[in-house]
Amino acid sequence: MTRSQEDDRSRSRGVYAISIAAEMVSMQIQNLRVYERRGLVAPDRTSGGSRLYSPDDIDRLHRVRELLAEGLNLAGIAHVIALEERVRHLEGRLRRRDDRDPSEQ
Repeated sequence: MTRSQEDDRSRSRGVYAISIAAEMVSMQIQNLRVYERRGLVAPDRTSGGSRLYSPDDIDRLHRVRELLAEGLNLAGIAHVIALEERVRHLEGRLRRRDDRDPSEQ
């Protein structure tokens, strides 16, 4: 596993309790629960069912807050986030294609 893959895995591992996550993003705990129900974040769960938010989840919640401030509703935010993820995926595919040996193209 490369260093980049290890970093990606550690960024997606849940480490913050809901109260800490809410404080980090300046949101109310109940809002985080709503965003989870709406599919905007998917925190890990402990064996006891407690939510654990990852650094990636925290970034996502900051983005949700930004989009709310711009006037989007939760349905609109879900669409924007899905499109942003699709763009990142496609950009990654283009980078990998461009990084290949020119003789392979």
